Amino acid sequence: MKTIKYILGLVMILGVQSCGGGGGGDEPEPTPVTPPSAASLVAPANNEECITGVEVNTNQTRVTFNWSAGANATSYTIFIKDLETNSEFDTNVTGTSIDLTVNKNTPYKWWVVSKATGTTQTAKSSEWKFYNAGDAITNYAPFPADLVSPEMGSTTSSSTVTLEWSGSDVDNDISSYDVYFGTNTDPLTNSPESTTAQKIENKSVTSGSVYYWQVITKDDVGNSSTSEVFQFKTQ
Repeated sequence: MKTIKYILGLVMILGVQSCGGGGGGDEPEPTPVTPPSAASLVAPANNEECITGVEVNTNQTRVTFNWSAGANATSYTIFIKDLETNSEFDTNVTGTSIDLTVNKNTPYKWWVVSKATGTTQTAKSSEWKFYNAGDAITNYAPFPADLVSPEMGSTTSSSTVTLEWSGSDVDNDISSYDVYFGTNTDPLTNSPESTTAQKIENKSVTSGSVYYWQVITKDDVGNSSTSEVFQFKTQ
């Protein structure tokens, strides 16, 4: 009898331990990390000449880039794009300011991506342009036009399209745009259409084709700049 009682007691103890799970309970769910917000750019100012750089050599200056912190951001990546060569570089920053060396007499675009520890979500600031000052320059070439529509790599089923772009210039003296459009992979081999507007409407297109387009911006004193090439398809 004592043996039976002992076995029954042992079974009951094991049953309690099995049901109780050791008293650990479920692991609490981790608190989600709030994604960062986009930073607000401060300097160099948008669409202006930057004259505050410290000379590094005859061809370069060191420019301070500033932005306002994005909410919940713990670090940033700043991107700088040379608008003449379309070359781009980036660097990581923990604060909201960094000094970078850039070329004189060169138009640039820059933006900042906010990051936060514990999440892969990021937030991109607006994109600003500036012209890094050089020696004895009294008039600057326009910024290369930003092509807006049709978007790069898009597809349309319409028989006509509207070409739209955005132009800007430190000196505010843009005189005209030459628009190159056609099925040649190099749009500059086509005859240009000149306009003072920032769009051309009702351009006829043929279905089943790939079109390429590019814009050259001109100013009052003969300076010019060339945009990137965009392409789109027709169904």
